[in-house]
Amino acid sequence: MFEALKKKLSGFFKPEEEIKKPSNAKEKPQKTDKKSKPIKKEKKSKNVDRILKEEAEKIPKAQEIHLEPDAVKQFESLKSEQSIEEQIEVLPEAEEKTKDNLEEEIEESGFFSRLKKSLTSSILKQSEFDLIFSDLEITLLENNVSLSVVDKIRSQLSKDFVGISIKRSEFKNLNSLILNSLKSAISSVLIEPPDLETEIKKSLEPYVILFFGINGSGKTTSVAKLAHRLKKSGISCVLAAADTFRAASIEQLQEHASKLSVPLIKSPYGSDPASVAFDAISYAKKNKIQCVLIDTAGRMYTSSNLMKEMGKIVRVSKPNLKLFIGESITGNDATEQAKAFNENFGIDGIILSKADIDEKAGTILSVSHVTNKPIYFLGTGQKYSDLTPFTKSTILKNLGLE
Repeated sequence: MFEALKKKLSGFFKPEEEIKKPSNAKEKPQKTDKKSKPIKKEKKSKNVDRILKEEAEKIPKAQEIHLEPDAVKQFESLKSEQSIEEQIEVLPEAEEKTKDNLEEEIEESGFFSRLKKSLTSSILKQSEFDLIFSDLEITLLENNVSLSVVDKIRSQLSKDFVGISIKRSEFKNLNSLILNSLKSAISSVLIEPPDLETEIKKSLEPYVILFFGINGSGKTTSVAKLAHRLKKSGISCVLAAADTFRAASIEQLQEHASKLSVPLIKSPYGSDPASVAFDAISYAKKNKIQCVLIDTAGRMYTSSNLMKEMGKIVRVSKPNLKLFIGESITGNDATEQAKAFNENFGIDGIILSKADIDEKAGTILSVSHVTNKPIYFLGTGQKYSDLTPFTKSTILKNLGLE
């Protein structure tokens, strides 16, 4: 989880001392005297002296003073040739020096260093900040962070640094100031949920939780994981198999109910799913069960008939909590699905499945902000216990910001 984005961010925000060339880097071997520039230069000089000496011997003593300008001209020509050849010899050395510093120059061109240099040299303008932020913006977008979240982070950072004069006494703490600003910006797009167990225990009537999402998003497994969690907290629950459409869906939920030793309310395939939900709530009231977990059939938010059926289940069951189940690895698709279900039914919260194999984790940063609803849990494995409560501090820690 978060590996791809964490790696990118850590590259942008390395302290300056870590940017320097590693101490264990191999030093380039010194060139031998045979290939060194001074020896070649000396050889060139000897050639020039020899030619001048030969020319001088050809000139009669009486005419020497009159021919001297020609000799000087010839000397300057040879000297010019020598200079050009010497420059050609020096070029490879200059190129090697450039290669040695290339990694350092690339690192220093990242968001962190560019922002730091701008802040310490002058008051940062908005246009300058936008140009510097582009590196971080591309990184976030590549890791499935939605555009609205990127804009929110940009706006937050911009407020902290654009038009602000950094005091000289604060220069040494500038690294921390930038990191804390980014941490605050990311934290602002995340919404923490209330404590679910406390909410259930406070309810005088059976607390009804309705699960929905598209096909294959992990609804049934999430229902079983939450039932396991509630049971460990001393909360009694009953499962409702309201997915009367998908083949083997009832059997799948029945197997989970048997393993967890919790009751299951079901009806034959093709039955009205709203009636199954109603029966489960009635059973909970009669047997003083604290929580009802209703599993529903997966449905595409583009199918109007299935969405109407879902609306009927909502009206009949009157759930206390409507949870959208989405796959973290689907990126912006999950964000769009959550947005559509929220517009149709007004979701109250989110569970993101398969978060353990989501390296980019942009969905986790985006889905809560887009719907303005909290993420309750992250599915982090195949076991019943692999349902991790969502907290801001955990997310920031996984991103390397805390």
